[in-house]
Amino acid sequence: MKSNLYKYCFSTLLLLVVLCFSACKVKYSFNDATIDPRYKTIKLGFIENKARYINPQLSPKLNDKLQQKITNQTKLTRVNSDDADYIISGAITTYDGTQTVGVSGRQASTNRLTVSINIQLRKNIDNETKDFVVSRSFDYSANLAFNTAEAQLLDEVVRNMVDEIFNRIFSDW
Repeated sequence: MKSNLYKYCFSTLLLLVVLCFSACKVKYSFNDATIDPRYKTIKLGFIENKARYINPQLSPKLNDKLQQKITNQTKLTRVNSDDADYIISGAITTYDGTQTVGVSGRQASTNRLTVSINIQLRKNIDNETKDFVVSRSFDYSANLAFNTAEAQLLDEVVRNMVDEIFNRIFSDW
């Protein structure tokens, strides 16, 4: 008898919770992206490479992958207008692979590539602007020439930086 009463109370409570959430205006979530339903459009400005050392492949790949991720994981429509609901722009400000972080037997064993990107996010509906920096480090063997290491690391750098930018914009990280 208690079991039936427990099931009835649980079912009623669950139904009430579902009704409350369905009646509220809730942000939709799609693949961990939380977006206010008022936001429909996005303008992606080109993320320029303004670092002292420039990897000519980084900026185009970064822009392409960010566009793909937003297109595939949100319902936002990409536009070229400055009155878009979201406007994203930025610049790669640091691209430095000269730091030694590991030493073995008086010789460098590990070097580090550091990449930083300044992002400007404008939310036109809320008239809000947010600037943030995404920075990551990527270690590689000191036995590799820098050109070889950056070629090996490029896909990982792009994937990690795009994920970080996406999460900071849409998941409030």
